[in-house]
Amino acid sequence: MSSGGGDRPTVMVTNDDGIDAPGIRALLHVLVSSNRFNVYVCAPDSENKSHVIILTLILLREKSAVSHSITWQKALVARPVEIDGTVAFAVSGTPADCTSLGVSKALFPSVPDLVISGINMGSNCGYHITYSGTVAGAREAFFNGVPSISISYDWVGGKSTVNDFKLAAEVCLPIICSLLAEIKKKTYPQNCFLNVDVPTDVVNHKGYRLTNQGKTMVKMGWRQVTSESEGGKMLSTMTMETNSSSGSESESPNLKQALSFKREVKGSQVDNSDTDHSCLKEGYITVSPLGALTPADMDSRDFYKQWLPGVSAL
Repeated sequence: MSSGGGDRPTVMVTNDDGIDAPGIRALLHVLVSSNRFNVYVCAPDSENKSHVIILTLILLREKSAVSHSITWQKALVARPVEIDGTVAFAVSGTPADCTSLGVSKALFPSVPDLVISGINMGSNCGYHITYSGTVAGAREAFFNGVPSISISYDWVGGKSTVNDFKLAAEVCLPIICSLLAEIKKKTYPQNCFLNVDVPTDVVNHKGYRLTNQGKTMVKMGWRQVTSESEGGKMLSTMTMETNSSSGSESESPNLKQALSFKREVKGSQVDNSDTDHSCLKEGYITVSPLGALTPADMDSRDFYKQWLPGVSAL
C-alpha cells in the first residue's frame, strides 16, 4: 500500500459538485469516522466558475456535465481547506484536473491507493456517463494506473434529503474496503474502474447488483430565448431543472445580433433491459465496471468491414 501513513491505505477523494457540496462532505465524514484510511482531498473549488470546457455546454452549477475536460494552458490554483481528518485542497480546475494533480505526487507526498469520485447529486447511468464529471474524475485515475470508483446518488427533488448522502456513503463503504483488500492482494483488475449508483430509497435498497452501462438518456432540445438569464440549471447528467413557463420568445431574429438559446427536455430514451438505469430504479445499488475504450458492436463492425473496401476502390 502507499506510504501515506502507517499501514492504513490512502484514498483520495474528488467530485464534480465542488469541495463544499453535501455529497463529498458526507463521504469524507464516513471515511474519516471509520478510522481506516488516510484521506486526501483534491476537489474543484466551489467558488470557481471559470474552467476550460471541451464539451460545449452552458452550465450554471459547479462542474456537472463537464465530461473529461481538462485545463491546458492556464495554471491551476490549489487552496488548502480545513476538513477534519484529511489533507484537503480546493482546486481551480475540473474533476479530471483534480485527479490528475492529486495522483501526480506534485501536491501530495504519495500516490493514493484508491481514488473515489463523488458522491454526485444525481445518478450517472446509461449514455449520460459520457457527460459526467464525476465519472471523469475516476476515469482520469484509471488513465494514470490508479484504481478508482465513482459514486452517485439518485437524488429526487421533494423526496431526497441531505442525510441520504451519508446513508449512501455508508452503504458504499463495504465496496471501498473490499476494493482496497483486492488492491493490497494485487488481485484488483487493472483494465477497468467502477461506477456505482445508489438508489433514491437508500434505506430500503435491495443490495449490490453487477450491471452494464445501458442506453438510457434524456433527450434535449433548444429553444430561442431573449437573454442568457433564462437558461436552465443543470442538476446532474441525469436530471435537468427547467422553468415550467415557456418564457418570452424572441421576435424574428436579427441576424446582426447575438442569439440566445436555452436547453429544454424533449423526452427520454429508457433502456429497460437488465442494465444500470433499470436496476437502479428497481432499488439496487448498481456496480458497473467501465473501461476507457468504446468499441462499436460487432454488427456495426461487420458492416464497415464490408463497406470499407468499396470506398477504397472508388
